[in-house]
Amino acid sequence: MRFSFCGKQFVFIAAILFVLIFASCERIAVGMDDIKHAIEGNRSAVNKNPDAPDRDNSPKVLVCEAPGEATFGENGGIVDFSNADDGYVMVRYEGNDSKVKVQITFSDGEPYTYDLKPNADFTAFPLSLGSGDYDVGVFTNIEGNKYAQATKRTITAEISDEFSPFLRPNQYVYYTPDSEAVAMARDICEGVKSELGATENLFLYVVENVSYDYEKAETVQSGYLPNVDETLRSGAGICFDYASLTSAMLRSQGIPCKLVIGYAGSAYHSWIRVYSRETGEVAGVIEFRAGEWSRMDPTFTAGGSKADPNTIGDGTNYNPIYEY
Repeated sequence: MRFSFCGKQFVFIAAILFVLIFASCERIAVGMDDIKHAIEGNRSAVNKNPDAPDRDNSPKVLVCEAPGEATFGENGGIVDFSNADDGYVMVRYEGNDSKVKVQITFSDGEPYTYDLKPNADFTAFPLSLGSGDYDVGVFTNIEGNKYAQATKRTITAEISDEFSPFLRPNQYVYYTPDSEAVAMARDICEGVKSELGATENLFLYVVENVSYDYEKAETVQSGYLPNVDETLRSGAGICFDYASLTSAMLRSQGIPCKLVIGYAGSAYHSWIRVYSRETGEVAGVIEFRAGEWSRMDPTFTAGGSKADPNTIGDGTNYNPIYEY
């Protein structure tokens, strides 16, 4: 899908990516028998040291703010980049246009494009690619696929903590200190001895308590945003929901987690990558090395016998495009 901005052509693919994600996940039916069997035989292996002290499972929710210390804006678009060094910007639009987009581009890389609800509170968007210059813009719809620039500027982020964007809520992984998902994560991690143990408990809770929603996959509309508490309550979701809920729970426990969108084989898909400060295995099959990011796919794991192992293979079939 191509959008026109002030005489220049920009490819805004985000508006259609999620429809592709949902359709692809529905086709491959998500899951792996060998992982499911290993989980059953290795539950809580990383939590079996009775002499270790319990890990602090109190929520660690970092709230995104718009203090107004560094802002720019015009034509209704407002960007607060006061906390760019913490890995995020806050954006809102005040005006009469009903279709609004935010675009964030790192250097000359692939633009990250989002829908923005007009006349709402500030929304947090991550600066996912580390320190450097980001072009941040707000665009309003003229007609059809044509958008006009409301405001845009290049900002510089000096992100001292590389994990900061992946420990906070954002538009795709939204939660608050009062979220049900945060409280549930606290309870799930009670008595856990290690960070890997917390990772295991949270991952297993999601894959065992959320079922794939085939009807939703067939009817979901472009611009859909996950609601982690709704996924938790309903016990059903699509790959975007699985990834968002698991990310929110992990982040609320102080565990860095990236929500990833890209390809698994030929299917457009969403999964997560989790950073570990410890070396070990989760559920006996997912290997973690201290100081590295490890891929976890709650959607595929939850799918059970309907899996296509060739889709996952040894991991080389995964092609990440965006990280949030």
